[in-house]
Amino acid sequence: MDRLIELLKEIRPDVDYDSCTTLIDDEILDSFAILSIVGELEEEYGVVVTPADIIPENFNSAQALWGMVQRLQAEA
Repeated sequence: MDRLIELLKEIRPDVDYDSCTTLIDDEILDSFAILSIVGELEEEYGVVVTPADIIPENFNSAQALWGMVQRLQAEA
């Protein structure tokens, strides 16, 4: 999870990823940031994020992103 936070901070360093749970709902992350995150997750964790995975529930918080990564790793 710590590495995930580091990756997120490289994309948007001004966000408190430890406590924010509305990254999508409050439009903190835009489409470019989401695509950047997807690329980083795929490279760092060896997962494939499909369009079906790109939903607000998976991107609203660092915890949700981490849960998605773990699920995708388990499915691989």
